[in-house]
Amino acid sequence: MYFENLIWTAVKDDAKLSIIPKMANRHGLIAGATGTGKTITLKVLAESFSDAGIPVFLADVKGDLAGMCKPGADSEDMQNRIRKLGLSDAGFSYQAYPTCFWDIFGKNGLPLRTTVSEFGPLLFARLLNLNQTQSDILNIVFRIADNEKLLLLDMKDLRSMLNYVSQNADTYQEQFGNLGKSSIGSIMRSLVSLEDQNADRFFGEPALDIHDWFRSDPSGKGMINILDSRSLINNPATYATFMLWMLSELFEVMPEVGDPDKPKMVFFFDEAHLLFDNTPHALLEKIEQVMKLIRSKGIGVFFITQNPKDIPDEVLAQLGNKIEHGLHAYTPAEQKGIRAAADSFRTNPEFDTAKAIQELGTGEAIVSFLQADGSPAVCSRAKILPPRSLMGSIDDMTRQACILSSPLKDKYAVMVDRDSAYEFLQRRAGEEEKTAADEKARKEAQKQSDKEAAERAKTEEKNIIAEAKQAARDQAAAEKEKERDSKKAKRRVATIAGTAAGTVGREIGNQLGKSVGGSFGKRLGGNVGASLGRGLLQTLLKL
Repeated sequence: MYFENLIWTAVKDDAKLSIIPKMANRHGLIAGATGTGKTITLKVLAESFSDAGIPVFLADVKGDLAGMCKPGADSEDMQNRIRKLGLSDAGFSYQAYPTCFWDIFGKNGLPLRTTVSEFGPLLFARLLNLNQTQSDILNIVFRIADNEKLLLLDMKDLRSMLNYVSQNADTYQEQFGNLGKSSIGSIMRSLVSLEDQNADRFFGEPALDIHDWFRSDPSGKGMINILDSRSLINNPATYATFMLWMLSELFEVMPEVGDPDKPKMVFFFDEAHLLFDNTPHALLEKIEQVMKLIRSKGIGVFFITQNPKDIPDEVLAQLGNKIEHGLHAYTPAEQKGIRAAADSFRTNPEFDTAKAIQELGTGEAIVSFLQADGSPAVCSRAKILPPRSLMGSIDDMTRQACILSSPLKDKYAVMVDRDSAYEFLQRRAGEEEKTAADEKARKEAQKQSDKEAAERAKTEEKNIIAEAKQAARDQAAAEKEKERDSKKAKRRVATIAGTAAGTVGREIGNQLGKSVGGSFGKRLGGNVGASLGRGLLQTLLKL
């Protein structure tokens, strides 16, 4: 609870162990085996930060954090704990806290979305479990989209962009190298798998405005933003990637504030070991960078996990406020892990830290918070305060009432599908198809026109040839007819001349024959004269 301007978390004997709000952005760790009280500790811290006017974000992986929207229920055990820890004198009371439920799937909270472009290729590669080659190609696809000012808002935009790059790989080869269609096909198949998990609902608009997490209720309590993760946690890699995006979004959006008196927000990352399982080196470097720099933006981050060894040393070194619940050691490796957990605390000479970690009961923890000078306090074995809100889940009616009463409901309830890469590429493809169809029609029309022209030329050529042949035939017939006429004329002339020549020759022969032989001579001379006359004429006509 928030007491005397401190985040009162635990009690050791009569001493109050509290986090100084100014040190809350130095991050923290809540660790311990299953059933040792990590969730209760998380609730106590979240309530206390809310009481201090600090908004909180946390993931509810089991459903038992939703009860923060209702006041706690009294019981004999609770009364005993309140009395033993001296909470009555501090004004402990059951309270409900301002709560806003979120859900990537949009079922158990306000839909939480972002755009594909904002999510980025690095996190997408992890989400889709891509190899290095596929990751590089995905990064190029995002770069091409940026260069060509194509908005990647939802999954259909990304699919369209992948298809577009695949179809135009030759165009981009000179600038980006070989963009293998098989690798793009593998990315597409991974997208299908993601859609089968309904995770595609996370991508779209309206995208989350991170500033909507930074709200308070009328009494000044910070808003507790709860991401319902009961379904999401079934795919650990997807859960961890989405949580990392939210943390990265805080880092990228929030301005530098230096070292404020209290954080602008506290972010609780439950099941934090999932974040670091099989994490690529580039992504691990990004996480380390975020953890080092985000505190200057007024954001405190608390990791919740079973064993501190789940957190890489570079990140663990950034966690100044530590709460270690009980751990069990049944193997040499587990004993080594407990020693490592004990070594992360500032030694208390009053007890053996490693031994104490194994002896802790439910609700107990080894606690060490940063002091005002920034140094860690000596660790203490302490009892964690109980939460003031309801421990456990809530019914669906209560949850829906909380969702419907949120002032953000109208802003995020309905997905908006505005013009983006998918629509642009669809239009471009339609225009290209129309242009191709028009060009095809033009070519076909030109081909038909050329064919008809060729047929007309061929017909005209045939007609010319036919006319020439006919003219030649007519000329030959005319010449033949002329020759026939000439021959007929010659024959007529010859006949007439022959007759005349024969008559003349006969007359001459008659006169000659008569003078020689009388009437016989006349007759003989006439025949010979006629024959000689015709023969002489024929000779002349032939010349």
